[in-house]
Amino acid sequence: MTRATWTTPDVFAGRGGTRTDEGGVMSGNLTVRTTWDGVQADVLVRYTGTSQWHTLAGSPVSCLSEQDSRQLHQAVVDAVRAGGGTTVPGDERVGSR
Repeated sequence: MTRATWTTPDVFAGRGGTRTDEGGVMSGNLTVRTTWDGVQADVLVRYTGTSQWHTLAGSPVSCLSEQDSRQLHQAVVDAVRAGGGTTVPGDERVGSR
């Protein structure tokens, strides 16, 4: 089975933070991780330096290629930096899914 993971530490969340399913709104210095299993991408965040991951609101997302999942990861990192209660970006911002 095809699988890929991207992790970006030290992503400072912009004003308004990012929304998670388990932890509510998270702000400050975060680590973003995207894992793709060949069909969908799971996007998680945690406070950098901690071990507890939280599901970013809107995750998982259908994602049909490794390239699209990599683009999704970068779009999430950019969105977290922008803040405003970030969730997983919609299809219009990521690849050709």
